[in-house]
Amino acid sequence: MLDPAPRTAPVPAEPPSRRRLVVTDVDSTFITAEVIELLADHAGTRAQVAEVTERAMRGELDFAGSLRERVATLRGVPVEALTAVREAVVLTPGAADLVSETRRRGWEFGLVSGGFAEILGPIAGALGIGRWRANRLEVADGVLTGRTVGPVVDRADKAATLRRWADECGLQMVDTVAVGDGANDLDMIDAAGIGIAFAAKPVVRAQAPFSVDGPRLDAVLAVIDEVDAAAGRAPGTARP
Repeated sequence: MLDPAPRTAPVPAEPPSRRRLVVTDVDSTFITAEVIELLADHAGTRAQVAEVTERAMRGELDFAGSLRERVATLRGVPVEALTAVREAVVLTPGAADLVSETRRRGWEFGLVSGGFAEILGPIAGALGIGRWRANRLEVADGVLTGRTVGPVVDRADKAATLRRWADECGLQMVDTVAVGDGANDLDMIDAAGIGIAFAAKPVVRAQAPFSVDGPRLDAVLAVIDEVDAAAGRAPGTARP
């Protein structure tokens, strides 16, 4: 897993007095690629999978159905391909800095993904992120079966996960932040106290309260601080 050279985020003028929960999507948000397309390279189905992914992220297809269709093309891929994909993943510029700055502020951070736990788990572990959720791939006899196991992490599940984590952290939804790029992120963006589209598809940009073009993910901190400043709170603090 590669990470672009970190750049220290601006230090707020005052230390945090309360916490927030910041939750981001993973594929094309926290990392630069769509993991299922990297896996599809090993099945020779990348073009087919990429076309379906694009339509799903634009909101033209049901996510759960599109995920089943795409994962089915991975049948027979050796489990060793997961290691190769993990090594190919590149964090979005500013992703690691966002994690470290939220931690410095005393906030909570989580990752929720319509991608796969087999890839996300090691990424989260390397960054010390304890809260994460993703789909799981079924493996049998050393190869992918072309199916997932367990509930699909779709847009409703992402929003439910945000609410559950906020409750576990003892936070109100107004103190949550959700960041994503695709239609699968719209429910959690709508549910969050601050919903941010990041380098997003037009349908997401049109519906999200706030938008960041990128390329650095830690630019979302400026949005949060601007919201707090407008509400009369010091940068880096949560709702009193």
